[in-house]
Amino acid sequence: MTFTADHLLLFGATGDLSQRMLLPSLCAMHSDGLLHDDLRIIGTARSELDEAGFRDFARKALETYLPAERRGGKADFLNRLHYQSLDATTLEGYDALAQQVRPDCKGLAIFLSTAPSLFGPTIKGLKHAGLTGENARMCLEKPLGTDLASSCEINDAVAEAFPEERIYRIDHYLGKETVQNLLALRFANLMFEPIWNSAHIDHVQITVGETVGLESRVAYYDDSGALRDMVQNHMLQLLALVAMEPPSSFDSTAVRDEKVKVLRALRKVEANETVTGQYRAGAIGGNAVPGYDEELGKDSNTETFVAIKAHVDNWRWKNVPFYLRTGKRLPERVTEIVVQFRCVPHSIFADMGAKLQPNRLVIGIQPEENISLSLMSKVPGLDREGIRMRPVPLDIAMPDAFVGQHRRIAYERLLLDLIEGKQTLFVRRDEVEAQWHWIDAIRKTWEEAGLKPKTYTAGSWGPSAAIALTERDGVSWHDE
Repeated sequence: MTFTADHLLLFGATGDLSQRMLLPSLCAMHSDGLLHDDLRIIGTARSELDEAGFRDFARKALETYLPAERRGGKADFLNRLHYQSLDATTLEGYDALAQQVRPDCKGLAIFLSTAPSLFGPTIKGLKHAGLTGENARMCLEKPLGTDLASSCEINDAVAEAFPEERIYRIDHYLGKETVQNLLALRFANLMFEPIWNSAHIDHVQITVGETVGLESRVAYYDDSGALRDMVQNHMLQLLALVAMEPPSSFDSTAVRDEKVKVLRALRKVEANETVTGQYRAGAIGGNAVPGYDEELGKDSNTETFVAIKAHVDNWRWKNVPFYLRTGKRLPERVTEIVVQFRCVPHSIFADMGAKLQPNRLVIGIQPEENISLSLMSKVPGLDREGIRMRPVPLDIAMPDAFVGQHRRIAYERLLLDLIEGKQTLFVRRDEVEAQWHWIDAIRKTWEEAGLKPKTYTAGSWGPSAAIALTERDGVSWHDE
């Protein structure tokens, strides 16, 4: 649906995501004049607040999480906010919530940031209050289930009230500028497409490293683990963007059709193609940190690290390994994609002692947004004892390349697309189900093989077995 919403309804409006991301993103866009003057923002949550109390809550969130230079319109933004307390599990409060929506509402965007157990009751309440009509669209925040079956239950519940063209499933990585730039890099530059295949690419690495431990996510994380928390959504979306065929347009259907083809082509992972780990006490940035079992307060078999050797079985990527690695309490907070090209087929410099290294493209997503392409270059000199070659990086630091542009919060783009009805950067149901199908098969392999997480010291790059996973193929992880 292409209508622009003039009402935005935020469920979970007093939660952590709202404080850190949603309210700051909306205020930043308001300050930049990106929100229509008529947009009415309504927050709802269990918290017993009046409108003034919610606006004070929002003010504190903005002062904590939004840079001062982006708060220019804070006072006017706070005047946009309205609030209605609600127990989402009962129908009684939904009529009062519906009264917050003006009779002349042209379009309603609903953002659901609650526990998945509340998705079903919330949909029933919205239907009861008449808030699921053709001028309403629904946005869902993860987690969307813990496996394929539970994900289908959630999607079925939402589908009872909203057709697929009015459902927006968020993966906030797709709102990051560098992730979107991956599409621009591939499909707006002629030089890459002819070599973006198994004939010229040796392997791809995708790393998502976190230095933090459990923090406030103790209960959720121990039921989830690294595979379901990070690989199932963020990392598989990055893999799909790297591996997808060129879509016919930037239309949401065209882009997502190509992504789902990749996800369905993922080969089943064997037991010897995956490594899991769980961190023990160590040091991060020179500070001692406890182990996972200490933070949790009990023993657990939940993995805080996973490395996978994946394959996409199609014409373009046959036999090109995709090495995925993610974990908590790693040495660096980093998200990056490394595309390792093959060596030149013949070196004309070999007789002169020159050693060549293959080209490498590194796409940094966080904390720094940059693109680096390493090229071989001759070291200056007279070469009387032979030619020396050295890799030289061509670096593009995105903040330097686009001086004067804000580094936007990923949710700014996603919230604006939700309001304006653009689905390209949201995840379609068949994508979610293809991802869960692959993840469930990995978990079944672990169970059948009796695999348990290997321990690793906090501040390291995970268990030594993860290094062996690539080294047996003659590959080293980037930055190791």
